[in-house]
Amino acid sequence: MKIALISPNRNNLQEMKRALEAGSHSVMLIDGGKSKMRAVAEQEQPDLLLVEGMCCDPNELGQVEYVTTHHPKVAVILLCATHTPEFLINSMRAGVREVLPSPASSGALEAAVNRVAAKLAGVHARSPGKIFAFIPCKGGSGATFLATNLGYQLAESRTVLLIDLNLQFGDALSFVHDGKPASTLADVAHDISRLDASFLAASTVKVAPNYSILAAPEDPAQAMEIKPEHIDAILNLAVTQYDFILLDTGRTLDTLSIRALDRAYRIFPVLQAGLPYLRNASKLLAVCKSLGYPIDKIELIINRFEKSGEIGLDAIRRSLGTISLHTVPNSYKEVNASINHGNPLIETARSNAVTRNLAEFALSLSPKQEESRSLFGRLFKRA
Repeated sequence: MKIALISPNRNNLQEMKRALEAGSHSVMLIDGGKSKMRAVAEQEQPDLLLVEGMCCDPNELGQVEYVTTHHPKVAVILLCATHTPEFLINSMRAGVREVLPSPASSGALEAAVNRVAAKLAGVHARSPGKIFAFIPCKGGSGATFLATNLGYQLAESRTVLLIDLNLQFGDALSFVHDGKPASTLADVAHDISRLDASFLAASTVKVAPNYSILAAPEDPAQAMEIKPEHIDAILNLAVTQYDFILLDTGRTLDTLSIRALDRAYRIFPVLQAGLPYLRNASKLLAVCKSLGYPIDKIELIINRFEKSGEIGLDAIRRSLGTISLHTVPNSYKEVNASINHGNPLIETARSNAVTRNLAEFALSLSPKQEESRSLFGRLFKRA
């Protein structure tokens, strides 16, 4: 388990590190106070944050609540020399797993960490991440825009990894970020023997607290190094680390992309309401059928749809048969501006019709779970 220790007391940091490393945990030390919690949670994504020295003022718990709300997979344990009953109650309300005495004995520390590890293992075993694949039926369909911006919407409450599988000409990162990746999918494939959760996370670009992108190779020639077995290994790990894995596959249907489509929980072919798009969509659906994909694995996304357009939904269904459809309205000016500036639409036009549509689509894919905030509910949950 990856553990981050935050404390202003260097001696305590070293003692806790020795105790935890004896249990084969990966431990990082942060010399400082509560102000570093948010940055550590966002940048390092530990499984557990152990924070010492913030148990005097209940108002300080706002930082804890930010972490537990925005990074629900990060467990938080506080270590306090003294505390009040009011502080304990407020800690539980803020989402703290446990409050331990400070300094904590090796036995107490190990027992608390083992309880968190067991809980995390159970969560991972019950809830593997879902893989969604986006594939354009024709160039200019808007598949990359929809995949990258839907990722932003899903990441408001879940953890999301987008993998750019358009290996020769992928540019998904540029749709929501203006920087260049330090590592790409080709780098991960080249060092596949090093693959673990830390290596995968370090190879991505974090474009939002819960949203990471594994970019396509910068040099198209590097795409030749990526094999289907590399994709399998990456996806096997990704589903244990993220709630949703979005695949921007590009138009090429080869052994690598088919391997990715095989793994997808749902495939979203993206098209527009035009005859060339419908012809290609029909061909793609025929390929999916020949691969043995069930019809409920596929949902068409009609992008830039206008109700007054020449080809309506009835005509699309007559052409493509009975299949699930999702329509995204046309908002060319705002969408084009967000792409040109490398900013997600939700940040540049929050009230835009496309933004609202993608928010509703994300909610249909990931219904929000209502959680009890009562103290007794939390206490019994931890018992």
